[in-house]
Amino acid sequence: MAILDLANPTRFLNYSGRLLPWIAVASVLVLAIGFWLAFQAPADYQQGETVKIMYIHVPFAWLAMFAYTLMAASSLGILVWRHPLADVAHKAAAPIGATFAALCLVTGALWGRPMWGTYWVWDARLTSMLVLLLLYLGVMALRAAIDDPSRSGRAAAVLTLVGVINIPIVKFSVDWWNTLHQPASVFRMGGSTIDGSLLWPLLTCALGFSLLFATLHLIAMRTEILRRRVEVLEARAAAEAMG
Repeated sequence: MAILDLANPTRFLNYSGRLLPWIAVASVLVLAIGFWLAFQAPADYQQGETVKIMYIHVPFAWLAMFAYTLMAASSLGILVWRHPLADVAHKAAAPIGATFAALCLVTGALWGRPMWGTYWVWDARLTSMLVLLLLYLGVMALRAAIDDPSRSGRAAAVLTLVGVINIPIVKFSVDWWNTLHQPASVFRMGGSTIDGSLLWPLLTCALGFSLLFATLHLIAMRTEILRRRVEVLEARAAAEAMG
């Protein structure tokens, strides 16, 4: 029943309004703890202090993929059930996911320079992440190019579902191809290969950034719902004035 209640935009505004301050405060607290743990963590025996870029780079990468997966799930809601809240969730997630993808590429370049001797190589993982960023930008551009909201939402949903094939490519590119990028070291068969002194700060930062994503996404969804309501009221007032 709670899930069905949230599917109603009005109820979603009520529930999210109560939940949002708690998630926002939690994100700040967890990120503060995560950054403190990251600064206390030892240097890597090979990478030295530059390994600490990992504590923001890896969460950015995870959340960039998660946001696109969320958009793909929302796309099914748009195309199959034609639910307005699915369209709102899809539209709200795109710029946030694009930001995380861009930050992932920037921090990866800063990490790669001392490790690889260059900011960029056409590595399978880097290239597929760049494609992910371009998909985000393409989805947002497609929405902006079509005036009719329902048509733009459906078109963006179709493009999102076509592009979702890139998510497993990003994830498994280091396993499928010989790349400069290091293989998976946290979520892998046989367990993590990262020492606990480095792993726990990483997981704490990842949780903090996840809560930040939830905060930003809820704010963006609420803003979009209210914007659409204002547009409906303005259109109704204009029609009454003309009538």
